[in-house]
Amino acid sequence: MGLADRLNILFVTTYVGMGGGETSLLALVEQLDPLRYAPHLLVPHDGQLAEHWRARGWTVHLMPFRGASVYFVPAIYARFPIRQRIAHLIHAANIHAIHSDYHSLPFALPAARAAAIPLVWTCWGWWFHPKRWQRGFYCQPDHTFAASWAIKDGFLGDPPFMPPERVEVLPPGVDTERFRPGLDGAIVRADAGVSADTPLVALIARFQDVKGHDTFQDMARIVARDLPDARFIVAGENVHGAAADTAYKQRILHTAQTDPLLRERLIYLGFRADAERVMAAADVVVCSSDFESYGMVNVEAMACAKPVVSTRRGGPSETVADGETGFLVDPRDPAALARPVITLLRDPGLRSRMGAAGRARVEARFSARSMAETFAARIESLLRAKPR
Repeated sequence: MGLADRLNILFVTTYVGMGGGETSLLALVEQLDPLRYAPHLLVPHDGQLAEHWRARGWTVHLMPFRGASVYFVPAIYARFPIRQRIAHLIHAANIHAIHSDYHSLPFALPAARAAAIPLVWTCWGWWFHPKRWQRGFYCQPDHTFAASWAIKDGFLGDPPFMPPERVEVLPPGVDTERFRPGLDGAIVRADAGVSADTPLVALIARFQDVKGHDTFQDMARIVARDLPDARFIVAGENVHGAAADTAYKQRILHTAQTDPLLRERLIYLGFRADAERVMAAADVVVCSSDFESYGMVNVEAMACAKPVVSTRRGGPSETVADGETGFLVDPRDPAALARPVITLLRDPGLRSRMGAAGRARVEARFSARSMAETFAARIESLLRAKPR
């Protein structure tokens, strides 16, 4: 098959920044066979995701539109002009199949139907409970992925509104070459003003209230009282530009700057494109979220052979082996978060054993290559069943 004969796959998303979902999307597409697939991206406007996409030599389409809310009415949204523009793009770019996110689905699905091409989508949020008037709509996609069992169960509800076998759990995979043991984190420590032998705890999260930066800060106070030499770094930004997230960020930073115990110990690094080196710099990686649909950072940290201490609600209970690759605690409990962090900082042997176990777990269950193989198999099956 020549390059001109490749299958054009259109990935449609409303997200333009680089969060966990977008990092996972890039990892997926990077693992697809470039001789078989030509990836296209459709986003409402330019941003970090599009920049990364272009840097890999892939095609980006910019088309202004606003993502659907959880209360969308399928019949009405199918008549929005964006549906026709997507249909035109399908024809102009010779698109063979579409992958959509939740907020783009009400436009992408009717466009795919009009073009008689298959559409798959991935549900990333267990809180996306279909409304009564939406249930028939969600039975129409050719295939539905859920990023975790927690997401699948939350989406389907109890009792499930459609057969559970129609939703396949496809854990987002990690690029195990990018996220690997042995990387040099010296530049991150230097940027944070932290010496090579200083105990270091990292949080990598965008600014959003569910990410629990305040819990992390409360945990840092407890750890610092027990281990005064410990330091803490936070990498992440308000990647989606929401006003509520900006206000949250300002409140968190104000606390960090005015608290005498944190002021000299807690460093906010801002957005870091080299998340793998932030993890390499850390002795322990923490996830302090109220909940995580999946918790990509935990999996990336394990791929880097770093022990994790995470809240358990949602995806982390599926990815982190409690007591083996890290520790799981209840959300909004800084003391519970602090105890295993202190244990790990005091025991380099335990850190090493848990890190090795985490790397092995990711290679066996959560690699991007495995995710891409499953994704490609579904696309090929659908194309055989629904020839254009």
